[in-house]
Order: sequence, then structure tokens, then C-alpha cells
Amino acid sequence: MTETKRISRREAGRWIAGLSLTAAMLPGAGRAQEPPKPRQIVVNASIGDTLVATRKTYYAEFERLYGIKVVESGPVSLAKLRAMVESGNIEWTISEVGGEDAIRAEKLGLFEPIDRKIVDMDALPGALGERKVTLARGIYSTTLGYRKDAFKNGKYPQNWVDFWDVKNFPGPRSLRGRAIDTLEFALQADGVPLDKLYPIDLDRAFRKLDEIKPHIAVWWTAGQQPAQLLIDREVVMTSGWNGRFYKLQRDPSSGIDAAWTGSMVKIGTFGVVKGTPHAYWGQKMLAVMNDPKLQAAYAEQVGYPGSHPKSWDYVSKESHRFFPTSPENLPKVAWTNDEWWAANGGAVEERFARWLLQR
Repeated sequence: MTETKRISRREAGRWIAGLSLTAAMLPGAGRAQEPPKPRQIVVNASIGDTLVATRKTYYAEFERLYGIKVVESGPVSLAKLRAMVESGNIEWTISEVGGEDAIRAEKLGLFEPIDRKIVDMDALPGALGERKVTLARGIYSTTLGYRKDAFKNGKYPQNWVDFWDVKNFPGPRSLRGRAIDTLEFALQADGVPLDKLYPIDLDRAFRKLDEIKPHIAVWWTAGQQPAQLLIDREVVMTSGWNGRFYKLQRDPSSGIDAAWTGSMVKIGTFGVVKGTPHAYWGQKMLAVMNDPKLQAAYAEQVGYPGSHPKSWDYVSKESHRFFPTSPENLPKVAWTNDEWWAANGGAVEERFARWLLQR
């Protein structure tokens, strides 16, 4: 079975099903034959609030356990990772890769195989536990965020049909300036069910995008933009990564909330860089990242829930409604088809870029 196998909705449900699963392997196990400790390892990962939370949870625990300093690097770049491996000039010990890039990275041979004696992959549900070179550390989604005060009588947008409904939900909008997610939202607005989004009907999606294009004030390109656009009242609703709305949702005074129906959910993954001289310690870091208690602590800080099913045992019930894989939200979301995007993304993104330039 390959890295590219998708997780099914049923498998995804195991995060919240309360099944009896093997506990995660303790990060400190198996030290008898450990190689010498390096002074430091380098982890390349996303920046911003997620980096702060990653430092506070995973990096701090790794340093406490092993006395090895974790040096931060960012942002995430598949191109730089590839150049590094192909040149043999390895700067990173571990690197994050997102979505379809995990598939590309595996095919390009950019990661070491996961050492299952160190990283308890059997604890993960379905296809996530069968991955060969990347650990699914957590879950995130692209979601519809909106300002409550922009709409009267408490009638707020609930899905992408509402996003496209400029008559009943007037005001400037924002969407991501890329095809991924944006095309899926257009299809949902045109009535396509969540389980029929792939393969993407490109002509249909672009026709639907033609309808909303005049109402898009900003095509966002950086993760922090959507929330800031709402805060600054430049738009009344926007797509955006759920973690960027998380703190605003938890603050009633912000006046900002999110609608989960039709959110596109993705998996955040990490791998040990091929050729790193500290591969063993990279595997140890993956084991730390697979700890359910740490995943829960991370989720509480930034809104991105863990991939380990037992992480839900340590997340407060008050936080559930803010996570895409919570019991109440999981039935409403769709899983991004990374295989489709890995195979088609290049050409589709080029078409989308040309479409953006058209009046």
C-alpha cells in the first residue's frame, strides 16, 4: 500500500469514535543503542502562531527529553527541500510538507523511511498509519469565516452557496488566489455534493467562479490575510485556514465566526529529510510529535487538532466546536484529494493564474 492512499470518511471518524487503540510509543524508549547526540537538529516548519505553539509543545519536550537543541527554520518549501536533497547539502533534519506535496516528496525520494520501532504508526487510523515516509501530525481546514455584524437578524452564511449569494448576503468577499480549495468551493456553490467533488469538473468550476469574481475584493496569498481582512472590515466573509480564525472565534468581542459546512480538510505532515546525518534523532522528534497529549496541547493553542485518535481524550469539550474533525463538524467537511492535486495541480494552477488576469 502506498503513501498516496486516501483516508476514508469512516477512517477519519476514528478520531472521535473512542476505539481501543495502542497507546503511542514513549519518546524515550529504546535508548540502549542510541547514536551520539548532536548539539542541535533543525526543523523546517510553518511560521507564525503555529511556530510559537510548536516551540512551546513539541520542541520544548524534545529538548527536555534529550538535551538536544531544536533550531527553527521556515517557511515550508518543497522546492528548497528538493534542491537540498539533490545537492546533498542537507541543512534540515525534519521538514514539514503540506497536502499534495507529501505525495510529491515521497515520489521524489526526499524523506527517509519512518522507523516504526521508534514512531508508533500503528496508533494512527487507516491510511495514516500505513504511510511510509511522512507522519501525519495534525489536521487543518480551509473554512468560511465571516463578520457577524455584517448581516442582519442573526442570519449568517453557513456554506459556499451562501458565499455566492450576494443578494441575501451582500458585501465584499475574499478567496484564496490559488485554484486549490477555491475550485472545490465553486463546485459546492453550484450544487455538487461533497463526495462528488473529484475529479474536479474544471469548466464547471471556472464558470461558477466567473459569477463571484466581481465581488472578490482581495485574492489572498498569505495565511494571515483572511483574518486581518475581517478585522479591518475590508470584507464581510472569506475563505481561510481555520487556525487563523480560532482565537477570534473564541473571543466574543471580535464579532467573527466560521461556518464549517463544506470546509476542505487537509493533513499536516512531517518527514525526516533524506541524507540528514541526524536521522535517528529526527525519528525521535517524529515520535514526540505523535504524542497525543502534546497534540492536544498544540490544538488548544492554535485550533489544529491532532491526528492521533487519543489526542481527543486530552482536548477540552469546550474546544470541540472550533476543530474541523470534532464530532459536530466532521460530518460537514470534505477531505482534499491530494492524489488528484498532485497529478493535476500544476496545469490547473496555471489555468487559474491566467483566469485571475482576465477581466
